[in-house]
Amino acid sequence: MIEIKTGKRVEVIDITSKVKEEVKNSGVSDGMVIVYTKHTTTAITVNENESGLKEDMLNILERVIPTGAGYEHDRIDNNADAHLRAILIGNSITVPVSGGNLDLGTWQSILFVELDGPRKRKIGMKVIKS
Repeated sequence: MIEIKTGKRVEVIDITSKVKEEVKNSGVSDGMVIVYTKHTTTAITVNENESGLKEDMLNILERVIPTGAGYEHDRIDNNADAHLRAILIGNSITVPVSGGNLDLGTWQSILFVELDGPRKRKIGMKVIKS
């Protein structure tokens, strides 16, 4: 498990190196790693860790699911937009492990998306040997 402290309400954090370390520590040479968030207002995805793209991602989420748009859930804790955005992105990914390394493409990174921070967050992982 990875624990991180986010610094903004909405942000994208590259966790690839942390996942690589967990895979290395597992001793699994070939298999897969499942990476999942343990929160309903965060998400996990694989994409390019480029600042412009990350900003574009956050901007499109705001356009598609605007903050404070009168959602029913906002009556409870005013974060319906975070829940709905997390649903769109997803809460887990699976990455192949080959030769003890993550089998990611050249520009692929594992990205944690905070949608209701800043908070302390937990990211779960399960490394499975094939």
